[in-house]
Amino acid sequence: MKESIFATVASLFSMTDEQAMWRVRMTDDPHAFAQLVRRWEAPIQRLCCRMLGDAHKGQDLTQDAFSRVYAKRKEYQPSGRFSTFLWRIALNLCYDELRRLKRRPEAPLNSAAGEDEDAIPHLSPAPGPDALLLRQEESEIVRHAVAQLSEAYRSVVVLRHYENLKFREIAEVLGIPEGTVKSRMSEALTQLHRHLCHSFGREDSIVCKTQRLEPRLVL
Repeated sequence: MKESIFATVASLFSMTDEQAMWRVRMTDDPHAFAQLVRRWEAPIQRLCCRMLGDAHKGQDLTQDAFSRVYAKRKEYQPSGRFSTFLWRIALNLCYDELRRLKRRPEAPLNSAAGEDEDAIPHLSPAPGPDALLLRQEESEIVRHAVAQLSEAYRSVVVLRHYENLKFREIAEVLGIPEGTVKSRMSEALTQLHRHLCHSFGREDSIVCKTQRLEPRLVL
């Protein structure tokens, strides 16, 4: 009996996302769905927090995203990646929330996104307190700058440089040509460079030292 239980658990952990989602679609398997949540909850929460600039709303939308995945389980096509299906659902929820917030201009879109990793790269292995404080301030400026991007540009930046998706994968998620993704990224980086140089207000900033913004330097 114990061997059977262990075998079942082992099979769940060895399943691909697509296999797990297929079981959810066909048999409403709660264990397979729980496994998908465990694997993807953190990335989806990061996405939602960075798209909205609000940790609490991001957490709420993360739960909504998985609820939506389960509700739409019969629509999942096994020929596609589960990750594409999930990213798309989460992004659509973010877009809906951003549109709702636009109708309420008093609602902040640039509040702290929670316990995020530093947005500015580590320039030394053991920075002192002053350097840490400066880095924290600059990280907040970067988060604010990302929040100022339009939805179309922000989603590309977040997926590419926070979640490390390839341009081809982003194109699949957004349902647009890969060339359009690259064009949006180029324009987004131009806007970020302009905004960050203005916000830092000094020419010796790590951002303003770079003629053409390299996203991994600041994001």
